[in-house]
Amino acid sequence: MDERTLLLLGILKSQSLHGYQINEFIDKNLSRITSMKKATAYSILDKLNTAGFISVREDQEGNRPPRKVYSITPAGEEEFYLLLRGNLSEQDTTSFKGDIGLMFMDHLSKEEAIDCLMLRLNGLTEQIEELQQTPKHNFSKGIDLSIEHHLVCKQAERDWLKSVIEKLKNE
Repeated sequence: MDERTLLLLGILKSQSLHGYQINEFIDKNLSRITSMKKATAYSILDKLNTAGFISVREDQEGNRPPRKVYSITPAGEEEFYLLLRGNLSEQDTTSFKGDIGLMFMDHLSKEEAIDCLMLRLNGLTEQIEELQQTPKHNFSKGIDLSIEHHLVCKQAERDWLKSVIEKLKNE
């Protein structure tokens, strides 16, 4: 069980939802925090059901096909709090895939390395601008804190990257 399990249990802690509603909530509200795909969400929901952390019932409205409604169980609530406490108290182990390229950057000319880093910087700047446009989620200060955390980390990486580019230019 990982942070995706915590995410799904946390969403269901508030209310029972159809799978579509869960995925829509993730897409609309949490897409900057998680990249969980629909198939992954459904797979984890199946595992949570098998483990007894959620229950599933079918719901049918009018002539629509039946839909599964997911609800957290008492065991799921216990698991949610266990995962929540663990997640909040753990130190992240962070790895940046771009660090591998930095290790071998000397194999490029200085100009080409700077050009590549400038492309990276431009992409990072776009990500920062997107995060800055994220609307506040007044119903959950935790979502706002998570967005702020991503923003601060991206800004720190941008500032560091600018300094690296300047160092390379001045060599």
